[in-house]
Amino acid sequence: MGKYAIGVDYGTQSGRAVLVSLENGDEIAVHVVEYKHGVMDQTLPNKEIRLPHEWALQHPTDYLDVIRQAVPEVVKTSGVDPQEIAGLGIDFTACTMLPVDEKGTPLCWVDEYKDEPHSWVKLWKHHAAQPHVNKINELAEKRGEKFLPRYGGKLSSEWMLAKIYQTLDEAPQIYEKTDRFVEATDWVIAQLTGQFYRNSCTAGYKACWHKKEGYPSKDFFKEIDPLLENVTETKLKGEVVPLGTKAGGLLKQMAEITGLPEGLPIAVGNVDAHASAPAVGVVEEGKMVMAMGTSICHMLLGKEEVEVEGMCGVVEDGIVPGFYGYEAGQSAVGDIFAWYVDHAVPKYIVDEAEEQDINVHALLEEKASRLKPGESGLLALDWWNGNRSVLVDTELSGMMIGYTLLTKPEEIYRALLESTAFGTRMIVDAFHNRGVEVNELYACGGLPQKNPLLMQIYADVTNRKIKVADSKQTPALGAAMFGAVAAGKDHGGFDNIYEAAAKMGRIKEEVFTPKEENVKKYNDIFQEYKRLHDYFGRGENDVMKRLKKGR
Repeated sequence: MGKYAIGVDYGTQSGRAVLVSLENGDEIAVHVVEYKHGVMDQTLPNKEIRLPHEWALQHPTDYLDVIRQAVPEVVKTSGVDPQEIAGLGIDFTACTMLPVDEKGTPLCWVDEYKDEPHSWVKLWKHHAAQPHVNKINELAEKRGEKFLPRYGGKLSSEWMLAKIYQTLDEAPQIYEKTDRFVEATDWVIAQLTGQFYRNSCTAGYKACWHKKEGYPSKDFFKEIDPLLENVTETKLKGEVVPLGTKAGGLLKQMAEITGLPEGLPIAVGNVDAHASAPAVGVVEEGKMVMAMGTSICHMLLGKEEVEVEGMCGVVEDGIVPGFYGYEAGQSAVGDIFAWYVDHAVPKYIVDEAEEQDINVHALLEEKASRLKPGESGLLALDWWNGNRSVLVDTELSGMMIGYTLLTKPEEIYRALLESTAFGTRMIVDAFHNRGVEVNELYACGGLPQKNPLLMQIYADVTNRKIKVADSKQTPALGAAMFGAVAAGKDHGGFDNIYEAAAKMGRIKEEVFTPKEENVKKYNDIFQEYKRLHDYFGRGENDVMKRLKKGR
């Protein structure tokens, strides 16, 4: 039996390769590569062409750099014989979309189009397609389209259809030249194998594909714009296959670059949050997995297809086979805390952190942990990057109420932590009240590893136990597990993801348990959060949107 697998996890700012043991999921070697171009939200790489507000682009070369640099490095540092590696899988933030020509070449690599912003990769947090998704949602609701309730009653501007429509509307020459609009995760797999497939996860959650019904109808697309009538047969063409499917074997030229064997089984692409569920051993109902980083994705399994307000989607076999996979999320979490530390913390806090030789986050967490729930008198709405669930509105913005002349930085920091916990409670309640049980929470990603105060607040606010992933690279571990499934037992891997999860899924022994006195206090504060949430988010006062137009 093959002893190892490689998972490659593509995040917002960097990518990492992780070599893991198939015996127990242990991480043998990790190598992180920062994207050279990062997130392009101001200008294109030439620094001359400025981007409008709400744009977020990336450079596809950065993705290949992760393969070129990180994969051979983990093989080298681990000392593992490449022949003992059973397979490779990847995961990606999504929807991360790029237009390619008939050869699969990104249009931004073509000299003729490199100065056109729409030729580049649109990252998941590209929100400039909001007017376009508004039209899609309005028309779908008017027509009573069956697909809309599967996405909580609203599609997001972050997803595929909105980004395609924006491209057609604002850059018809790019739309016409595009042979396919593809998820970055599928594109990278095509570079590794020479074979193009659409994985069922991104197709289902991000492009409205349904296992039994396919994409929305041609008539629906035609009514949006006549030029979209055949979009699913042309720009979205490509076979949709289940997670864990072998996309192909590693190409000779990629084998030479990576140091891996030619023909190594490569799994079809996946999404970071969705790959995390089996990596923490969650392959059954009632357990919500929170992939916590710059944002949060909330993953949940169910036996039936239920309509839940604001969910990002329900997809049959979307996370693991045999279950309906539910997704919800918050557009900014770690990003909010980073914003405060980077742009709003007073100098004396920075100086104090330097004196103690700790980072500012750690100092604020220590100070905030001395406060009791409600002690600061502050309450925030966690919409610094809009609201993904349950309101599905990227035009909303953050706010905080309760400031006084005595307000301290740690009080603001704690209120921001609490606001994201209240946002998660809204999501948990939305599912649980519709009969999709949420009995306990599992947390993975960077935040649970760094901020125990945050995890205790989440336990207290949701009144649920929280178990934390033992792996620091949970999405990559999940991607590696699907790589092993693509290999199959006969070639050193596993026959299904359930076998892989039983062997490799890992959580820590430590559990965050709700504290009764905090649960009661937070429940009272949550009612105030809910009033503000509905007042500013459900149309009674659209001041946030009016102010945003002024930008």
